[in-house]
Amino acid sequence: MLDKIKPTSAVNAPNDLNAFWMPFTANRAFKRAPKMVVGAEGMHYITADGRKIIDAASGMWCTNAGHGRKEIAEAIKAQADELDFSPPFQFGQPKAFELASRIADLAPEGLDHVFFCNSGSEAGDTALKIAVAYQQIKGQGSRTRLIGRERGYHGVGFGGTAVGGIGNNRKMFGPLLNGVDHLPATYDRDKQAFTIGEPEYGAHFAEALEGLVNLHGANTIAAVIVEPMAGSTGVLPAPKGYLKKLREITKKHGILLIFDEVITGYGRLGYAFASERYGVTPDMITFAKGVTNGAVPMGGVITSAEIHDAFMTGPEHAVELAHGYTYSAHPLACAAGIATLDIYRDEKLFERAKALEPKFAEAVMSLKSAPNVVDIRTVGLTAGIDLASIADAVGKRGFEAMNAGFHDHELMLRIAGDTLALTPPLILSEDHIGEIVDKVGKVIRAVA
Repeated sequence: MLDKIKPTSAVNAPNDLNAFWMPFTANRAFKRAPKMVVGAEGMHYITADGRKIIDAASGMWCTNAGHGRKEIAEAIKAQADELDFSPPFQFGQPKAFELASRIADLAPEGLDHVFFCNSGSEAGDTALKIAVAYQQIKGQGSRTRLIGRERGYHGVGFGGTAVGGIGNNRKMFGPLLNGVDHLPATYDRDKQAFTIGEPEYGAHFAEALEGLVNLHGANTIAAVIVEPMAGSTGVLPAPKGYLKKLREITKKHGILLIFDEVITGYGRLGYAFASERYGVTPDMITFAKGVTNGAVPMGGVITSAEIHDAFMTGPEHAVELAHGYTYSAHPLACAAGIATLDIYRDEKLFERAKALEPKFAEAVMSLKSAPNVVDIRTVGLTAGIDLASIADAVGKRGFEAMNAGFHDHELMLRIAGDTLALTPPLILSEDHIGEIVDKVGKVIRAVA
């Protein structure tokens, strides 16, 4: 099918690249040598000049079921023909309720209610606002402090950026929110290098929360938000026992625990949600990306019944939560989400990811001796490969690797500084694993 995609001349050669200010992009470098894609199917993108690029990044951690899924496209078209938009404030449409029920069924027991938004960033800010509002409703109005984690990523809203812990994402924007603190990152290369799955070392990092409680007082802290696997920073799996210890401490002090599963949700770690893999139920889960296979923007927050029900008080005509978005539960996004969940179920993609995890890890670890590789971490169908930085040019080797992959080796991968992140669609085969690892090896040698 990919060879049937014929780019139009307008797409093949845009007459002006200047107007579009690209997000999280080295704009000047891109516009000198564009990495342009015009089509996609299965495991591949297709470029304007007809090359097939194997997608080792699931787009941006989101096309878990692969590209060009006709079932999703047809569901979107049918929904657009039937109902293109309906206001989510005070009015409803059936697919919003259907999708919410499907997501709640996948979530850990006790997480029963879904609040929809449009991205992981909006999901992060939504969960933080719900946490602070919940504490106020419960008579704990002094609990306004929010705790994130160093090297964490929770989107680009003011709240998500404030609790996030990636320095380059924060330093341009001033103080952001008051009353925010951070747990230490869970990574220690000296004790965790070249780990497959969850590191044995590091559960004690959760104990730093007790220090923050002692510093600020438990009665000032509304919530802690962490990723079960810190993805955007370069794939840092939670150490064994870390999340359980964090759950114990938050419960002890009446602090809400939020898992940011924007990346880990919908099969990335072999389960519907990483919460299931780790046997830990938080108070809220944020999601996005894989819920619609990236076909239509959508995100959301899954909350416990206890949190939801706390808001269901007062006069019935009154709005219980003064929060939401024009496009919350957009009909097209809901249709895409239902079709996507059908694919995950019918093709058993979560189970497929779990079964392929050992083979993927073994293949990626074969790069351990490649030039400048200083660490490799794998968990689920995800891997982070740290390359030694060039002196006085941190991030340049990773940037050159991304460009070499696309322009010279028909490979798309993600980078975080000098870390190469591999996050392929869950439909990949063992042959695809071999092809990706072979190409990554060539890229690493090319930038040695």
